[in-house]
Amino acid sequence: MSELPAKELSASLIEYPCEFPIKIFGLQQAGFAQAVLEVVTRYDPDFLASSMEMRASKNARYLSLTCTVQATSREQLDALYQELCDHPSIVMVL
Repeated sequence: MSELPAKELSASLIEYPCEFPIKIFGLQQAGFAQAVLEVVTRYDPDFLASSMEMRASKNARYLSLTCTVQATSREQLDALYQELCDHPSIVMVL
């Protein structure tokens, strides 16, 4: 299998600005959605809490949040993903 040239690796398939959905999973606990909202609004100040989609797992142990952010650059998305992944209440980010 051949490797892609560095130029192709750094090229983005996303055209900015755009709406970009992010799915965040965590244990269902008090303050989880608020904590996610605080992180997301640091990177997209115009994000509306009312647009956050929530879905509980079958046994209501986990909560899935979908936040569609206004992505302005790859750097913004990378930083947002990193902060979400580093948060102690968050299990997974897609």
